[in-house]
Amino acid sequence: MQAEVKTQTAGSPVRDGEVWTNIGLRVIASAIQPLGFQLSPGVIAGILRNTLQLGRRKISKDVPLGSSEHRNEQFERLADLRRKYEQRGWPVLSVDTKKKELIGSFARSGRAWTDGSLHAFDHDFGSYSSDAKAIPYGVYDTVANEAFVYLATGADTGELAADAVRRYWYRMGQSRYSGVEGILVLADCGGSNGYRVPLYRERLHRVAQLLGIPIRVAHLPPYCSKYNPIDHRLFCHLTQAISGRLVESLSWMQLIFSKVSTQTGLRVICELARKTYQSGIKAAAEFRQNEPTERDETLGKFNYVLPT
Repeated sequence: MQAEVKTQTAGSPVRDGEVWTNIGLRVIASAIQPLGFQLSPGVIAGILRNTLQLGRRKISKDVPLGSSEHRNEQFERLADLRRKYEQRGWPVLSVDTKKKELIGSFARSGRAWTDGSLHAFDHDFGSYSSDAKAIPYGVYDTVANEAFVYLATGADTGELAADAVRRYWYRMGQSRYSGVEGILVLADCGGSNGYRVPLYRERLHRVAQLLGIPIRVAHLPPYCSKYNPIDHRLFCHLTQAISGRLVESLSWMQLIFSKVSTQTGLRVICELARKTYQSGIKAAAEFRQNEPTERDETLGKFNYVLPT
């Protein structure tokens, strides 16, 4: 059996002595039958696991596409900021855009219990349906384990990202954090809330002025978006909620997301945006020329305060 597996076994390019194979159990059974062995797939699996010391694994998407010069330094800064805000009882918000979701008769991976059958388009082309794509923008409170999902359509822009924080505050934040003197926002370095997006800073500055609370933004280093708490504390549960389901309207998606909860106490509020966000909008020239952003002396491009 080891000889049969060996022809379709590859070694790890980074770990000496580590091997893998994707050959099927029934293929192995057929290959060894001419040699006088008749084994069931279950027995073969036991031999692979116990004798050849092989285990079933899937590929982990955890190798970054690049590296950041200030990776460790920025992560230490993030940890320090989070600790200070949490000690004061001030909100620490992790924000990001979940991948766009097609609305209509489109298939999704996963299975669901049903007494009938579900049917979807045979191709995932958005042009098959007149319905829009949904843009779920999340604001996750890392301390309270609560989340606000702003369900929008159109373009994923800095304006949308800032509006999500504003709506979070009025729906969830102000009742919990009345009287606080600061808000910490943890964001990726790219996308609509990236550190190179003037529109995001301009609109978030407006939010700070409206609330009368300074908003500090700390961006994760480049190529480190998977370390954003919202990815593994909220988005994975939203994906699971619509797994194997047809989502034919925004209101239906809103209902599904609003029912998401976990055994650790996650609570989600989902709200539909009242407008369609347009691409091509830029920060005002006056803001860019006289930007009020207060940047830190160290790693100021990643860390700054938007004053009131």
